[in-house]
Amino acid sequence: MTRTLAIWIGTRAAGALLTVLLASIVIYGALRLVPGDPVLAVTAGRRLDPEQIEALRHAYGLDRTFVGGYLAWIGDALRLDLGTSLNYQTGVTSLIGNRLGVSGPLILYSAFLTIVAGTAVALISAVKGGRADRIAAVSAALTTATPPFVAAIVLMSVFAVGLGWFPTTGAGTGLADRLWHLTLPAIAMALAAYGVLARVGNAAFADELRREHVEVARSRGVGGAAVIRRHVVRNALGPMLTLIGLLGASLFVGTAVVETAFGLDGVGSLLVRSVSRRDFPVVQGIALIAVVLFVTVNTLVDLALPFIDPRVTIGRLGR
Repeated sequence: MTRTLAIWIGTRAAGALLTVLLASIVIYGALRLVPGDPVLAVTAGRRLDPEQIEALRHAYGLDRTFVGGYLAWIGDALRLDLGTSLNYQTGVTSLIGNRLGVSGPLILYSAFLTIVAGTAVALISAVKGGRADRIAAVSAALTTATPPFVAAIVLMSVFAVGLGWFPTTGAGTGLADRLWHLTLPAIAMALAAYGVLARVGNAAFADELRREHVEVARSRGVGGAAVIRRHVVRNALGPMLTLIGLLGASLFVGTAVVETAFGLDGVGSLLVRSVSRRDFPVVQGIALIAVVLFVTVNTLVDLALPFIDPRVTIGRLGR
């Protein structure tokens, strides 16, 4: 590893760590500023003596100063201890981990559908042009403008209730049954991301098709498939990979609405319930995981760009 490459990787890693640190301060501080007492989530409206309330506040670390509370929380988080749920009375880490068995496959399934459909439509519309380009542009605009909860309602009404092709609730058991249960939720999550990827990918592919080196390759008798594979797709991977990283990380947050609509017991539905019940440790834990996931994915994409796009160099990225 050259010194320049090591410095560049170190700079990107330091930037990612600083971003997570600042975001963690915002997450902890924002929930501390929310009006009301989180102890009410524990007492469920029961009347307690002042001594009992104070004991609960001390047990959950609610009596600490901002700095002291933050340092204790982030220190525990580094040891994968996200605290104890006020509502479930169990560890937040295990609470979230138990639900990743639903949310994880859903996110991967949705990301797969987004990448395959978005890239295919973008490439076909850019190469064919004309009517294919117009149809792709309309479909991308419609799906981008459709909120996930609207897509979930429509898909459920048509394909689950109306046609009976898919189940309306539950995550299923076993690989095949789980994929069957998660198909509609995954499509509902993927639609908006597909629209964005299709539009950006179309522009990237169309721009590469107009490049001079593509015309030169065609004039030398290189086949159309080879030109697209070597000179168009490869050169367009840079901006598309960056966008895929952003969209893929954002799917984690998008599970909240879709899981609630389809009755899936995943991280997203846990977040919705925890917000409504003022379960601060769970909300903080999920928010921190989302930030770490988002920053990690985009940092990895950033580090991969020089090795994927031949026009990108370490020196150029470092400026």
